[in-house]
Amino acid sequence: MASPADGTPSTRREARAAAQRAHDAARVPAANVSPHAAGPATIVPLEDLFAADAGARARDERDRRDRRKSRTAAWLVFGAILALLGGLAAAGFQVWNTYEDDIRGFMGWEEPKDYDAGTATGDVTVTIVTGDTGSSISRTLFESGVTKTADAFYDYLISSAQDPTFLPGVYSLQQQMTSAAALDALLDPANKREDTAQLREGLTVEQSLRLLADGIGLPLGDLEAAVADPSAYGVPADSLEGWLFPATYTFDPEVTASQVIRTLVDRTRTSLDAAGVAVADRQQILTVASIIQREARLEDDFYKVSRVIGNRLADGMKLQMDSTAQFGFDELHDGTASSSAEALADQNPWNTYVVDGLPAGPISNPGDIAIDAAMHPADGNWLYFVTWNMDTGETIFSDTYAEHEKAIAQWDQWCAVNDNRGC
Repeated sequence: MASPADGTPSTRREARAAAQRAHDAARVPAANVSPHAAGPATIVPLEDLFAADAGARARDERDRRDRRKSRTAAWLVFGAILALLGGLAAAGFQVWNTYEDDIRGFMGWEEPKDYDAGTATGDVTVTIVTGDTGSSISRTLFESGVTKTADAFYDYLISSAQDPTFLPGVYSLQQQMTSAAALDALLDPANKREDTAQLREGLTVEQSLRLLADGIGLPLGDLEAAVADPSAYGVPADSLEGWLFPATYTFDPEVTASQVIRTLVDRTRTSLDAAGVAVADRQQILTVASIIQREARLEDDFYKVSRVIGNRLADGMKLQMDSTAQFGFDELHDGTASSSAEALADQNPWNTYVVDGLPAGPISNPGDIAIDAAMHPADGNWLYFVTWNMDTGETIFSDTYAEHEKAIAQWDQWCAVNDNRGC
């Protein structure tokens, strides 16, 4: 049947179809409507657009804050971990420093006492003095850089059951030698330097003359005669004690005893002048320096001992230095730090346990450092000191006698567990 001319649906089916088409057209979103399509466009209010942008910005800002908080928390956690690790490391370092020897012994990590074979290098001279033993030579080798530890050479002699005879003199060795190689070198006559004498710091005139005789081959009697008159060398004193400067000397074979002594005395004057010692103060400075040389072991302690001497003199106290009592009683060479009761009570002008002020003169031949320390004592209020470790020379300085008693107890403890070695 034909449709009406005005387009009106002629049947119910056509009417339903037309209605469905109209309904579908109404459901098409405005964004999908072509700009050229017929019918009105959907309009969004301007304030809604701004509201949408503000919401997006708020969300972005929250996201940024959350990310910052996360980063801050992460850094805080990282810092806490570092602090914890640092604390553990510091504690471990303290434990290691305090108990290193015990830990090494327990774990079997002991440091070798000797250098490895084949590592010897350079040249060094070592002096053996009349009366030296394996123990004292062991320390001399260590202090000269020949052996790795102070007791390596002595332990080697004991473990290898050797008791060699050591001849006094100056020997050419190398640094970083094994104890076995050092022993071979000391027993080899080819290594003994015939025209050289090495005088170490702290020796007396008597010890120095024996070394000179052994080193350069001059008769000991000639050298003893050469020092009998100090005025021959311009020294206004009764003795040349303190004036035979410690150093290594090489002389021509035809040198005379008086020429040797003059060389040593002139070297002392050079050191005194370099330290700025006035001519009138030379004997006094040498006296103070000679005590420092015998009492101190470590370089910094030289200047502290000098201050103790100055403080005690300023306070009107007796010096009470064991080295002076031992020198005056001829007990200086027994190898121990302690003085006998007889030496401490003996009435002689060098015993500072019984005399006031400085001793009558020097008690040994001081070196450059001791002379400098006598001129430039460290700052401090110390009145007492005690070397509590006879192997390392570590010394405790105290302002009061109560503190000094504690230091003495520490020294007593060290001596008790080390067979009174050097005590």
